[in-house]
Amino acid sequence: MKIYLVRHGEAVPEDDAGSDRDRWLNANGREAVRVLGRLLRETNVEPDAILCSPLPRATQTAELLAQSLDYLGVIASLRSLEPAAQPARAAAEIPNYGRAVIVVGHEPAISMLGAHILGRPSFPPFRTAQCCFIENNKATLMARADIANVVAYFVD
Repeated sequence: MKIYLVRHGEAVPEDDAGSDRDRWLNANGREAVRVLGRLLRETNVEPDAILCSPLPRATQTAELLAQSLDYLGVIASLRSLEPAAQPARAAAEIPNYGRAVIVVGHEPAISMLGAHILGRPSFPPFRTAQCCFIENNKATLMARADIANVVAYFVD
């Protein structure tokens, strides 16, 4: 199984949105997600499914990635990917969506999900618009919009 864990792009401040739950991507965040989408496309990522938190910034990130990858399927919104969710529930749901799944979430939940999937006590935190490739329960690559590059990922 291939799982692509993604942290959403940079969002507007909570003061602008009125609450953390309502924050949406700012212009820099949208552009960074487009860069990330290009990196995933160049790495031949072809998802069976795209899953995301129901919060606007994660949903917008998932939609921009889908557009970059010419993904025509449904984007599934899962409460188990919200910021305060426990990783075990999301980890149990992901395999139901296919063999290659993009999962868009928030910190610290997305790094907790990475740790859970890999059976580790912790996982390095994600930057905004960052993706970690997990293949057969091993972290292999990392795509980062801030450096516009895909690099080998070593977690020990």
